[in-house]
Amino acid sequence: MRKANFSSLVFAFLTSISLATTAAPSTNTEALIPITTQMTKVEQSSKVNLNSADAETLRRDLFGIGAAKAKAIIAYRETNGPFTAIDELLEVKGIGKALLEKNRDRLEVN
Repeated sequence: MRKANFSSLVFAFLTSISLATTAAPSTNTEALIPITTQMTKVEQSSKVNLNSADAETLRRDLFGIGAAKAKAIIAYRETNGPFTAIDELLEVKGIGKALLEKNRDRLEVN
């Protein structure tokens, strides 16, 4: 009887250890890099050029820009010529100061 109880306890212990190691998250080297460093890499590589970006790029890469605002940016660019400064984006209907400030670091004009 004691042997059966002991065997059951050992089996339960080994099973729980096996489950714990299987369910434990694997170490990811990218996860060990501070989040600020990861964000800096993303921000550096994802600048959007207001004068060459298409509607899909504007919608995908900028905060708060949907399909309608992306089309409005392109329409403004086609009507008035290329943007000469990022602040000129404020002249596009639907783009306000808050939206511009959210995206200022992601924008460039070349």
